[in-house]
Amino acid sequence: MHSARIVATLARSAGDVALAEDAAQEALAEALVAWPRAGVPSNPAGWLVTVGRRRAVDAIRRRVALDDRYAALAHDTAREDGAPDADLLADPDTIDDDVLALMFVACHPVLSPEAQVALTLRVVGGLTSDEIARAFLVPTATVQARITRAKRTLTAARVPFAVPEGTDRRERLGAVLAVVYSVFTEGSSATSGDDWLRPDLAREAVRLARVLAHLVPDEPEALGLLALLELTAARFPARVAPDGSPVLLEDQDRRRWDRAAIRRGRAALAAAAGGGRGLGAYGLQAAVAECHAVAPSVAATDWERVVLLYEALGRLAPSPVVDLNRAVALGMARGPAAGLAVVDDLARRGALAGSHQLPAVRGELLRRLGRDAEARDELGRAAARCGNAQERRLLQDKIAALAGGG
Repeated sequence: MHSARIVATLARSAGDVALAEDAAQEALAEALVAWPRAGVPSNPAGWLVTVGRRRAVDAIRRRVALDDRYAALAHDTAREDGAPDADLLADPDTIDDDVLALMFVACHPVLSPEAQVALTLRVVGGLTSDEIARAFLVPTATVQARITRAKRTLTAARVPFAVPEGTDRRERLGAVLAVVYSVFTEGSSATSGDDWLRPDLAREAVRLARVLAHLVPDEPEALGLLALLELTAARFPARVAPDGSPVLLEDQDRRRWDRAAIRRGRAALAAAAGGGRGLGAYGLQAAVAECHAVAPSVAATDWERVVLLYEALGRLAPSPVVDLNRAVALGMARGPAAGLAVVDDLARRGALAGSHQLPAVRGELLRRLGRDAEARDELGRAAARCGNAQERRLLQDKIAALAGGG
């Protein structure tokens, strides 16, 4: 839960992300030995930071030269001995500049975009290499190699641990926004494991989006991303049944949606639209989420507006996922045959190969057209490719219902 903030706090002192992560892991290993014997401290995160700093000092001592980072670490450790970060994480809503700095370091231009995402998801989002690999449809070994190379590159380039200023900050903002969005996506629709949602991860992404919107209040895309995340997270209370199974949009009790989050999201979207520069990709997605948030039901949703928004998004940021979402909206606005035509075109082009999303959508559209045998085949393919246990179970339930004539 607290790994990102612990690593960020250590990185601020050490000036080295790789060293900070190693020190945090050594501190955790020490805790696994010490806590069962002496008891869990009143402030576990603070204890880990204090011990992590000591382990970082030990690591730097083993190096040939003691540089300025060692002096800074020694000063922090001497100042805090006996008082292990008493206020660390005391207020989970407090803006944590260390985590924000860690985000910008992980998104430094000396790294490739793929490395930026992988490193940030690892050290800030706390995702495993397997989860990152599933999210981006690449081998786990590739993700691990990217993370290792990224840490070495940051160390070799002596990238400062700080939030950049001016032009440099704006140039790197796009990468940071993309990473925050990726973290939220994994939290809102987990790619693997037994849980449909990972709300702690999603909440961290929302918090980081708020930090970014505060840092660059005149940047429409930062506001658009915040709006998208708030409006999407507002549905979380109704998205999971008591047994942990997913609840689809048409079955959700909209009275359970977080109205405060909806208000915050709509306010952020209005601010993004009011900047005079038009909505970007995140803002357009937020506008889609707003259509759902204000509709009393699925049937009463303004699906034609959703189609138009996805068409605009497809021109601004074309991708097969956008086309697939447009197909779903077309299926609701103009009938399943209209949506199926778009999905079939994606299939012919080999888009989203290996993903479960395309056969899942195609199977649902075929079901609505009464083509049950074909629908079962498509949903079966989707279930076989799906890495999340709850989503896979939902697909299997649909197959069973079709087999039983339900």
